[in-house]
Amino acid sequence: MKLNNASKIKLFEGISYIRRVEENIALEYPKGEMRCPVHLSIGQEAVAVGVSYISKKSDRFYSTHRSHAHYLAKGGSLKGMISELYGKTDGCLNGRGGSMHLQDDKINFISSIPIVASSIPLALGSALEQKLSNDKNITVCFLGDGSLEEGSFFESLNFASLNRLPIIFVCENNYYSCYTPLKERQNHSNFDKYAKSFNIMAHRKNGNKIETVIDTFSTSYKLAKKGYPQFLQFDTFRFLEHCGPSDDDHLGYRKKK
Repeated sequence: MKLNNASKIKLFEGISYIRRVEENIALEYPKGEMRCPVHLSIGQEAVAVGVSYISKKSDRFYSTHRSHAHYLAKGGSLKGMISELYGKTDGCLNGRGGSMHLQDDKINFISSIPIVASSIPLALGSALEQKLSNDKNITVCFLGDGSLEEGSFFESLNFASLNRLPIIFVCENNYYSCYTPLKERQNHSNFDKYAKSFNIMAHRKNGNKIETVIDTFSTSYKLAKKGYPQFLQFDTFRFLEHCGPSDDDHLGYRKKK
């Protein structure tokens, strides 16, 4: 997709916006007033912004415990999100959910679920309902590389394929599940093989290059609307610790470089 300068500026603003918000969360979090865990997306913003650039407000998003970037990129309320982190009644879920349970029906951000892989079958049900009701929109299901080690992931791929559901599985592969590197959990990093084994079209791309994200998602978006479920693996990297506002270089599970 050819992007003009105005579009590139808009995308840069989107990435910078998420980065600045989360950097400020990291600054404020140690004060102890946000009474919930936070999983920050610093380093992974391009996937959320690129996917949201192509998808429409009427499309449904399902997210994970690392949900801030997805929520903000889709147009979620900054005040609603920050209030939710503080447990306030004007939060997007009235202060009952916190960072890992963001939700906003007004923008079709249906839910973010902290339990690994738990959002996948929920998104599957959403896509099935869209097909049965002849809805022209799609469901986008964000998941991390750790989700690919749960049975529900494979069952959902199989069901989506057999029923030709309008869904795109967007895997943000940041190479770590908490503190365990991917190479210690699986013997390869080509997750597109999993999807292809279920007859689902799949692509593996660099998730830090936003133009690549946009081009790849745009093609998959058109096919998903026609009832061809898609799987996209975007390789990326989180800069901070798995959960919290700090770096964790002292733990030594990631190489400094």
